Amino acid sequence: MLCILGLASCVQAQKQKEEKKNMKTLVTYFSATGTTKAVAEKLAKTAGADLFEIEPAQKYTDADLDWHDKQSRSSVEMADKKSRPAIKQKCDKIAEYDVIYIGFPVWWYTAPTIINTFIESHNLKGKTVIFFATSGGSNIDKAEKDFKAAYPDINWQKGKLLNSPSQSELDEFVNGK
Repeated sequence: MLCILGLASCVQAQKQKEEKKNMKTLVTYFSATGTTKAVAEKLAKTAGADLFEIEPAQKYTDADLDWHDKQSRSSVEMADKKSRPAIKQKCDKIAEYDVIYIGFPVWWYTAPTIINTFIESHNLKGKTVIFFATSGGSNIDKAEKDFKAAYPDINWQKGKLLNSPSQSELDEFVNGK
């Protein structure tokens, strides 16, 4: 009986691996300074995924990113929960993907509002969406809570903070560990 259960478990694990292999994956990201871009590129390679950059219609300057200045573009956007900075282009092939990673730098303890623009510009209902972030000192707990509350129809999976991740950390993240 134990052998049969063990065999069934192995067959189920193999079936899950095959299903995952047949799923099409996208790593999409917003990166203001290049830090998140570097992680996204490594993650896409590890996941065997396509890569798409969420580009603002108007590029952020250093002055725009000065969080000490309450009048800087990023400060103003983050103070207004309804802010939706324009994006340069949509991902026209989003419907083809089963799993979508969304990466961003943590701003004011959550995701930049341009991520909301991306989500609201695409139909992600029923898709498996996993976010990842980079940060100099914050975690992703607030972003995770914010996303789940704002977009309950999306199949959110546990996200992760990925600051200079090792290859083994990326492997574990992609494999859901």
